[in-house]
Amino acid sequence: MWTIQEVKEKGKAAFKANYWPCVGVGLLMSVLTGGTTFSSGAQGNSTELQNALESGQTEAVAGILIGFAVVSIVSILVKIFIANPVEVGGYHFFRKNAEEPGAPFALIKTGFQDFGHTFATLLLRDLFLILWALLFIIPALIKGYSYCMVPFILKEHPELSATEVITRSREMMNGHKWRAFVLDLSFIGWMLLGVVTLGLGFIFWTEPYMYSTRAALYLKLKEEQGLD
Repeated sequence: MWTIQEVKEKGKAAFKANYWPCVGVGLLMSVLTGGTTFSSGAQGNSTELQNALESGQTEAVAGILIGFAVVSIVSILVKIFIANPVEVGGYHFFRKNAEEPGAPFALIKTGFQDFGHTFATLLLRDLFLILWALLFIIPALIKGYSYCMVPFILKEHPELSATEVITRSREMMNGHKWRAFVLDLSFIGWMLLGVVTLGLGFIFWTEPYMYSTRAALYLKLKEEQGLD
C-alpha cells in the first residue's frame, strides 16, 4: 500500500530534476484551470446588480445581466476548448516526467490531439461533478477524487470511451480517496507559503510539486493494481 511520504518523495524528485519545464507547465495549468477570473467577475457583477436593483435602474440591470451572460459564455468556452486540453496535456507531461525526469515542455500541447475525445470525456466528467455539486459540497468533493485520474487515463488509453475512462478512474480510486485527500492536505504548509509570498511560492514550488505528486500517485496506483 502506498504511503504519502513515498509518493511525495517521488513527485518532488521528478519535479526538481526538471524544474523549469515543471514550473512552466504548472503555471499554465493553474492559470487556465483555476477559475479565479470568472469567480471575481461574477462576484463584482453580483454586487453591481444588487445596487442597480435597489436604485431602480432598469437599463443598468439589463446591461449587467448581459455582461454577466457574456462572461459566463466566454468562461465556458475557454474551459471546454482551452483549459480542458491543457489539463490533459499538462498531466501527461507530469506523468512522463515522473516516469523519466526530463520530459519536454512541448508535451503540454498533446492535450489538443484527438480533441473530440478529450472534449467528450472531460465534458462528461464536468457534468457529473456539477450534478454531484447540486446535492452538496461533500459528495462533489468525494467524486472529484473519484475522477481525478481521468486526464492521465484519457491520454494513456485513447482507445477507451469517455464512460470507460471515468469508470476506470473511479475504480482506481476506490479505497484511496481519503488518503489522496490527506495527501493534498499535507501541502497546506506550502500553500500558506504561497499566500505569504503573494503567489510566488505557488508558481515556483507548491503547484508544480503538487501536480508532480499527483502523477506519482497515478503511477503508484497503476503499479499496485497491476494496470497497463
